[in-house]
Amino acid sequence: MKYMRRIVLAAALTCLPFAAFAQGKPAHKDALLYFVWPQNGTTIKGGFWCRFGLRNMGITHAGDNYSNSGHHHLLIDVNEPLNPNEPIPQDKSHLHFGAGQTEARIELPPGKHTLQLVLGDADHFPFNPPVVSQKITVTIK
Repeated sequence: MKYMRRIVLAAALTCLPFAAFAQGKPAHKDALLYFVWPQNGTTIKGGFWCRFGLRNMGITHAGDNYSNSGHHHLLIDVNEPLNPNEPIPQDKSHLHFGAGQTEARIELPPGKHTLQLVLGDADHFPFNPPVVSQKITVTIK
């Protein structure tokens, strides 16, 4: 019985390093994530269609584990950096587009807002290095 416990413990300990490397899938070296619309400094009246652009990588559904592909996440008024060892949060400031969407209708309250895109892998982790857009500012009237 002691022998079997040691085998199980050794197998479990062997798997731990692989779990640590499950995040941060490699990104294409020339990947570029950007906003098609709106552009930085745009003043918008009411809701708007936000359109996402990506070069040198592909878009897929969350859960689909293809190399050089992922899905969009839109960060709204987020100032703190993402932890590369944790999945991108999902809340009103971190919107997930796991169905492979490349645009979304966004409704924001009046005022200035920052927007930034992050490409997440099949499990919502940022790539390594992170594929992020420039942070833009829009004003909603």
